[in-house]
Amino acid sequence: MTPLLFTLEPHLPLLMPLARGLRADIGTLNRRRFPDGESYLKVDTPVSGRHCVLLANLVDPDSKFLPLVFVAATLKEMAAASVGLVAPYLSYMRQDTRFSDGEVVTSKIFARLVSVELDWLVTVDPHLHRYRSLEEIYSVPTHSVAGAPMLAQWLAQRNEELLLVGPDIESEQWVSAIAEQIQQPFIIGRKKRRGDRDVTVTLPDMRAHKHRTAVIIDDVVSSGHTLLKTLKALKNADVERIDCATVHGIFADGVDETLRREGVRELISSNSIPHPSNAVDLSPVLVGPIEQQLAACQARASGVIA
Repeated sequence: MTPLLFTLEPHLPLLMPLARGLRADIGTLNRRRFPDGESYLKVDTPVSGRHCVLLANLVDPDSKFLPLVFVAATLKEMAAASVGLVAPYLSYMRQDTRFSDGEVVTSKIFARLVSVELDWLVTVDPHLHRYRSLEEIYSVPTHSVAGAPMLAQWLAQRNEELLLVGPDIESEQWVSAIAEQIQQPFIIGRKKRRGDRDVTVTLPDMRAHKHRTAVIIDDVVSSGHTLLKTLKALKNADVERIDCATVHGIFADGVDETLRREGVRELISSNSIPHPSNAVDLSPVLVGPIEQQLAACQARASGVIA
């Protein structure tokens, strides 16, 4: 049966590519706010017996999570065959332990709440620091997709010599995989952090690579302070052409404009989060895992062990 694809934000850049890739129908939601700020939500598309997929942009999740839960619960009340969540950027993964008494470990609580209302989850490069996998905190089937291959495909189309730059050791797995895929050299910086906004980055000897276009690569650009320090280190090494590529471009506090003012020639992100820099489509790596989850739901509904 053809799946139904819903989103609470009708202009998400992933909506149409995913609909085409999944050969899905796009469901319709009616949404507005009451004067006191509460959400009014109405599912306008019949869903009985159909497998439903919710595509969500979970940047700024506090304003989005309740409507998402309300819709998911309503789809099940309307006899949807299953309700899954595609959240390319998965929020509330940062707080994965209690560093001091009384701190709320939001990642575990958020995962528990999602697992109550959704049947499965597909995401892209979640922040797995102290968790080995999402299965440690989510009780529904999950699938984590890597965005690096799609970044690599985009970079491979560029007809110039590149030097891929990882700001710190945490980015090495990313940068090395992309460098191997496109057969370009890479370097990794050394980062020292004294606070959220107090970061220094040092780079290895750059003399052999100054003629190349440097591409700073990170999985998430949020505050951008690490990237700005990396950019400064590259400029101090007399690198003239500097670009930046990321999967999840949050770009808090206008850091995208700051990066451009400070010398980034081109800013590239995937369409996981809506932004003018969206140049890399993630739908080719999302369609397969979503179809697997839908097939598993169909098998369970048919009494077949998936």
